[in-house]
Amino acid sequence: MRRVLPAVLLLTVAAAVISTASGPVQAPAPGVGLAPARNVIVITMDGMRWQELFDGADRSLMGKDEKAIVESSSYKRFWRATIDGRRAAMLPFFWSVVARDGQVFGDPAHQSVAHVTNGVWFSYPGYSEMLAGVADPRVDSNDKIPNPNVTVLEWLSRRPGFEGRVEAFGAWDVLPFILNAGRSRLRIGDGYPPAPDPKTDRERAINDLADDLPLLWAGAPLDAPIMHAALESLRTRRPRVLYVMLGETDEWAHEGRYDWYLDAAYRSDRFIRRMWETAQAMPEYTKQTALVLATDHGRGATASDWTDHGRKVPAAERTWMAVMGPGTEALGLRQGVTVANAQIAATIAALVGEDFRTGVPAAAPALPGVTGGARAPAAFALPGKTVTPVSAAPALPGMPAVTAPPAASSPKR
Repeated sequence: MRRVLPAVLLLTVAAAVISTASGPVQAPAPGVGLAPARNVIVITMDGMRWQELFDGADRSLMGKDEKAIVESSSYKRFWRATIDGRRAAMLPFFWSVVARDGQVFGDPAHQSVAHVTNGVWFSYPGYSEMLAGVADPRVDSNDKIPNPNVTVLEWLSRRPGFEGRVEAFGAWDVLPFILNAGRSRLRIGDGYPPAPDPKTDRERAINDLADDLPLLWAGAPLDAPIMHAALESLRTRRPRVLYVMLGETDEWAHEGRYDWYLDAAYRSDRFIRRMWETAQAMPEYTKQTALVLATDHGRGATASDWTDHGRKVPAAERTWMAVMGPGTEALGLRQGVTVANAQIAATIAALVGEDFRTGVPAAAPALPGVTGGARAPAAFALPGKTVTPVSAAPALPGMPAVTAPPAASSPKR
């Protein structure tokens, strides 16, 4: 277990950063009236469980001492009597805006399943599947090995109108390898420093402050500098495709700190709101920008394994995702549909009017019904109100069905 600093110090640090920065899956139906977006912002929350996203805080994970639970900050901030109240308390922007104006996949209460197809259920394979559109068995560790697959970010950066307009920021020093920085030549801020090649006083200030923050986890900086570097990029560099990888949800979960895991989710939601509102206040982005939200893997489903993921935690296969933007019909919580994280890559491209599969034919198709004005049929209708186990879900075209792999040690991230 890594040694962590007291909560009060972390709050002080966060305040300082803010002050300084100021079935077979079917292809979507053809568009019949909604124009694609010009830009897309993609934000991921590492290891964020679907349980909290859809149901809010889990009281059973807050501790065993009843008096301590009800007196805790987490209980006061995030516990409510109803599911709607709990999830809105933790993720207010997601549930008041994204779920209302966009589409959300993966809620079992709506017979919807979202899952990863790589069979290992940890981060590098998860991000590679999500951004390259295919689960590659060669990507089977978190080692710093350049990704042999072309991601949608790299592919878009070579499309007309996107050259030099694709940027990525992440709270993990493996991100440059996931995006194969040596080949893709993308501008990538991985926390070391958060803002590479700084041009503005604010970027330099963010980098200086990041150097003064405590190093809690090897290779994984706190989210705040990454958040503000991405915001500054949006304001001053104006990328057409912007990816932000947030990591504290996963890190605090591995530490067994459910209180800080919930707080990290809340701060992630606040950042997503700031990104969206900043974009909507800029002429280049307002009413021309799509938003994609997702996670790279799930976590355990019980009090004994919620902190973990990987091959020995089959529940970690389950994920969630959401899309919102000018070309996406507001369908809210999608009903009776099974989707895979591999579909996110083609979705990112489709949202800005590009077809990723022309360059990467092996990639999974875009999410059903998120582009164009037509409502696509459900990819996989689940019978009645019983959620079909993910292991029984249909495979993507050309990919084997997902089955639980043998147990093995679970790496962090």
